[in-house]
Amino acid sequence: MKKILLYTFLLFSAAFIGSCKKGNYPGGMVSPYIGLYDLRNLYRGADVTLNTENMLGSNKITGIVISDHSGGNMPAGLLVLQDKRRLSELRGISIPIGNDAAKYMPGDSIIVNVEGGILKRVGGTLQITNVPSSAVTRVSSGKIIPANRVPGNLILANPDKYESTLVAIVKGGFDPLPAPTDVLSGDKILNDGFGNLDLHTEATANFASKQLPVMANYYGIIFNKPGPDGQLIPQQRPRTGNDVVVLSSEIEIAPIIITGFISDVKGGDGNYEYIQLMATKDINFAVTPYSVVVTNNANASTPTGYPANGWATGGMRTFKFNLSSGTAAKGTFFYVGGAGKTINGSGSTSISTSNWIRAFNYTTTDGDGFGTKTSGLFANSGNASGLAIFSGTNITAASKPVDVLFVASGGSLYTAGPPAMGYRITNTDFYDVTNPITLQNQPFYANGSNTLCLAYTTADIGYFYVLGGVYNASLGRWIKARTQTNVLLSKTSVLSEIEGEGSTTLK
Repeated sequence: MKKILLYTFLLFSAAFIGSCKKGNYPGGMVSPYIGLYDLRNLYRGADVTLNTENMLGSNKITGIVISDHSGGNMPAGLLVLQDKRRLSELRGISIPIGNDAAKYMPGDSIIVNVEGGILKRVGGTLQITNVPSSAVTRVSSGKIIPANRVPGNLILANPDKYESTLVAIVKGGFDPLPAPTDVLSGDKILNDGFGNLDLHTEATANFASKQLPVMANYYGIIFNKPGPDGQLIPQQRPRTGNDVVVLSSEIEIAPIIITGFISDVKGGDGNYEYIQLMATKDINFAVTPYSVVVTNNANASTPTGYPANGWATGGMRTFKFNLSSGTAAKGTFFYVGGAGKTINGSGSTSISTSNWIRAFNYTTTDGDGFGTKTSGLFANSGNASGLAIFSGTNITAASKPVDVLFVASGGSLYTAGPPAMGYRITNTDFYDVTNPITLQNQPFYANGSNTLCLAYTTADIGYFYVLGGVYNASLGRWIKARTQTNVLLSKTSVLSEIEGEGSTTLK
């Protein structure tokens, strides 16, 4: 009887469901707006005539205008807008509407009826052609356009993604250094430490004669041009002279750079951790001394709390090596660390014949000036470790390093106070004393945008941090930012594994 009742209920339910209209949701409506992310994905190498069918029921796009024709450096007649309606993915599109494009300014919110428009590549840039200027409606003006900082290598790797969007190339410079007579006009190779990007300024632009700065932020729209093999080649176009924000004309050359280290050897760390450095000029340390400071911010390291004296805090928090004897030739590696002088802890290959500028048993001897003898210079807890190079040997809370890097980000590192306390940084490929976007001071690690750090590796295995990059000593900057490669060493590893392919080079 129960089975009969169950079957009867199922048959009644099926009949009821079958009587409903499929896909009909009360109150549901298709948005009239298609996101630019989805719109761009309609293009598959051939022209696409846009209609409500291929736009899934939509017929309009909406976004914020980023083009500005007042500077004379935009492609003639192009209206450029961007949006993040789909998956929060920023995308842009260019629409040729003739002279009316100049009527729209950055920050204008617009709606464009694109039904009947043709999605096609024109000169390498994806555009919606066949759209009359009357199809564009301004909704509002003065919208804030957030700065979109994008490293050059990402644009080069995916030019279609960034095409027709406004990007900020931060800390851009040129090689060789600009002469006083060099101006923006023409095509320049702009380097931000991550890649070389074409910067284009029309000779007729009203800022074309502006002097080429040593270092600046470049705001501009990415347009693509076709390469010889059909690939897209991106170029950035500043819109007006205000899109070039000069940062500095001062060149700070780091005499010593951090190129690698081992913070956790196989077996006991004590007396076997070491740091690999490179001289960017010939150095006689007896004449021009330097110092290396390591910070350990494990929870058990004392004094606890924020480092009131920064790198000079001492105790179990910071440990100093004075470099006051020996020499290092320009472009060569040298080492600082424990007296063990082996590649991966006790019983491993000796590297004592390398150029060791300072090495002693830090498990039995305090640091040079500050730092309590310790079984481990670096934190192995996942909390932050750091290392910094300083000119001279008299280090105080106010001392600014010439190079600095951190591993991980945990622990008591920085407080705005008052008073502000933390570990000071310098301008490197990782850190900025002044925020390059907001231009606010941020002299400490974990302060403002100074949050980049190396990834912590697994403990007690023997990973050496190879920091591969290219440093240009004449420009005083990294033209290829350092990247972390974790090289797993064995007890029989040799020096070429940490000084060979993938290591930092000097230009």
